Amino acid sequence: MNYLEFEKPLAEIEGKAEELRALARKSEGMNVDKEAAALDRKANDMLRDLYKNLDPWRKCQVARHPDRPHCLDYIEALFTDFTPLAGDRGFADDHAVVGGLARYNDQPVMVIGQEKGNDTKSRLDRNFGMARPEGYRKAIRLMDLADRFGLPVVTLIDTPGAYPGKGAEERGQAEAIARSTEKCLQIQVPLIAVVIGEGGSGGAVAFATANRVLMLEHSIYSVITPEGCASILWKDAERMREAANALRLTAQDLLKLGVIDEIIAEPLGGAQRGRDEAIAAVGKAIGKSLADFARMKPAEVLRERREKFLDMGRKGLAA
Repeated sequence: MNYLEFEKPLAEIEGKAEELRALARKSEGMNVDKEAAALDRKANDMLRDLYKNLDPWRKCQVARHPDRPHCLDYIEALFTDFTPLAGDRGFADDHAVVGGLARYNDQPVMVIGQEKGNDTKSRLDRNFGMARPEGYRKAIRLMDLADRFGLPVVTLIDTPGAYPGKGAEERGQAEAIARSTEKCLQIQVPLIAVVIGEGGSGGAVAFATANRVLMLEHSIYSVITPEGCASILWKDAERMREAANALRLTAQDLLKLGVIDEIIAEPLGGAQRGRDEAIAAVGKAIGKSLADFARMKPAEVLRERREKFLDMGRKGLAA
């Protein structure tokens, strides 16, 4: 288990409990059950206190935790017959974006997501979940395909943002993001988006302009990272905690603002401590959202999505 900075006191207690058990395994006849159980209770109480009222910066840390389930973990657990489709038919295949045909509860769907990777090699291969233009163009191609065959689209969002490199900008990064967002507003099939970790900048919006936007309890969704915001506003990336508070990037804030539709509860200690439970909760929420649109006509699905985002603008102007 990788511990976050604010979890260090918890790491000490859980470490002591494990040391006791390891000592007992080496020494026959040594009984440490009572002492270890007491430490477990203390650790559980501390974990509950730590996660009871996480501030926005700590939410950012949890959303970025390397042990959280990633896109491919959800695809493997929730979807069957997944057939990945590669390439944008223009330049290359971006490994930061994963997508393809699959079945959810035996219902054919198109699933598209951002994959960060889970070790050094895969993180480099996936570019830490930061898509290049070809990644967004691949997503556009897959959404077009889903629209043609009447397949609902499920997107899994987990990215710090679109890749800001020179090559990406030369190949039209901003245009690709805008086209992907536009495509989300054009398809006439249900589009369900789930923020499973970081929802960063336009890189997330390009996948999340959806009929239903769901967020895991400790995920974040923002126009910019706290570090980036602090660097621009105060020329000091170390003021990221202040920026995180100002950005209103938590699921709880965004639900109040009407930017998202539902918060998916996470296990105590975050999705990283209960991966199977978190994945099951996401699956249940996806199923419920898909069922909401099962009997709607394509034109109604499209109108519902467009009105949803137009209403956000109207409410903002009224405020």
